[in-house]
Amino acid sequence: MNLPEEYGGGGMGLSAMNVVAEEAAAAGCPQIMLMISPGIVGSLLARHATHEQKQQWLAPMAAGTLKIAFAITEPDASSNSHQLTTTARRDKYYISGQKTFITAADRADALLVVARTGTDSRGRAQLSPLLVDRDTLGIDMHRIPMTFEITDKSFTVFFDNVAAPADRLVLGEGNGLRVAFDGMNPERVIIAAICNGVGRYALDKAVTYARERQVRQVPIGAHQGVAHPLAEAKIALESARLMTRHAAESYDAGTDAGEASNMAKFLAADAAIRCVDQAIEVHGGSGFTREVALASMYEFVRLFKTVPITREMILNHIARHSLGLPKSY
Repeated sequence: MNLPEEYGGGGMGLSAMNVVAEEAAAAGCPQIMLMISPGIVGSLLARHATHEQKQQWLAPMAAGTLKIAFAITEPDASSNSHQLTTTARRDKYYISGQKTFITAADRADALLVVARTGTDSRGRAQLSPLLVDRDTLGIDMHRIPMTFEITDKSFTVFFDNVAAPADRLVLGEGNGLRVAFDGMNPERVIIAAICNGVGRYALDKAVTYARERQVRQVPIGAHQGVAHPLAEAKIALESARLMTRHAAESYDAGTDAGEASNMAKFLAADAAIRCVDQAIEVHGGSGFTREVALASMYEFVRLFKTVPITREMILNHIARHSLGLPKSY
């Protein structure tokens, strides 16, 4: 829905993706692959790939026959992308190194790998994005065991002299961060949309139960001790939904969506946690049963309080770029 019409997409932008991601999650079926392939990779390719690259990669993605995972995170670089160590040597490009927490790498047909192709005068990595077929010789994947199960698994991916032709480079050498952030802002928006949908899912269950469950012939929702926390969760959720919509519209308008995207992710993760936690509380002990299907959602949304960017790094971004305060790190 968000990919350009000329390559077979719907041409409706991130605003449409926001709606679909939220509605799927609100139905109890959050779709992480929406965030990764058409969200992150599709968005940045639409802005930065050549016409030939778009024909090769975006058209089959829009047709539903191609999925691409995004590989930037490394175990020792944390949030500092300038310290990435996975390298790509010139001629052809030969990639060596490792990436971690690469979601859906096993389901993807290709990986968009952000690799170091040089070093600037300050010693920071010059980063370049390269498209690599998943089955290329030298790629090895190891699944990371997680405490909760969703369809899309996470992997550590090792690259041992993996060859990538020069035409797989997106927007030339050294432009990796510029390209990446045009995928990361949509990532934050779609995560926010998913969190908003899960929040709706949980709140709907809680409100239905609070209306129907009676103790001493009175619905438990009539008591302020039950009603007020749900009302506060509703306020937090609707605030997050408004910011998410604003962030999507900002991105679609071509303006700098960094502030709004980070705020949306921040608000939506907190709101979803609040909604799910309160929904469990309203259900009492049954809130932890598989039949009610709430407790499993808690760990899922709690993940997004921390990834793909922590609350602290979002606050750093807002403090520095929005408020003009000195850099603290």
